[in-house]
Amino acid sequence: MSNSVHNCCLVVKLKVRSRDEEEDRLKVIRAAHNTKREAAGDQHTDRMEDYLEVIYELIKQKGYATAVDISESLNVSSPSVTKMLQRLDESKYLRYEKYRGINLTNEGTAVAENIREKHRLLAEFFKMIGVDENIANIDAEGIEHHLHPETLKKLQHFIKSFKR
Repeated sequence: MSNSVHNCCLVVKLKVRSRDEEEDRLKVIRAAHNTKREAAGDQHTDRMEDYLEVIYELIKQKGYATAVDISESLNVSSPSVTKMLQRLDESKYLRYEKYRGINLTNEGTAVAENIREKHRLLAEFFKMIGVDENIANIDAEGIEHHLHPETLKKLQHFIKSFKR
């Protein structure tokens, strides 16, 4: 077989393989999207988790959280904070009375503590591989909402093993 015919066949095989890989990648994306949707169900969204995390941290730091504190922390408008607080109240993550205060429920506290632990694990891992602490925290903040519990268990195990 001539070189040009051989190269032509190779290109065709590569194009076919590439198309199959693209289809496989689409299947993986679809499966991940469906898994996230199933896992979340009517659960909390990333944005809700951000609010719960900020409220939790404010309460730990100051003993309380206000809508103004949340607005400043997340750089969002006061009406947006009020809407989310009402939504979190309806979802039983906190108790909110306008002009009276914000109190996390046990469920809201559990979600916030879970997010905090995810963040801690991710930031610790990133620092272990040489990422600057500020960047590690920024990256952890972006990823913490999207990891599967099994991935977190493996990451936790890896960090413990590495430290030994």
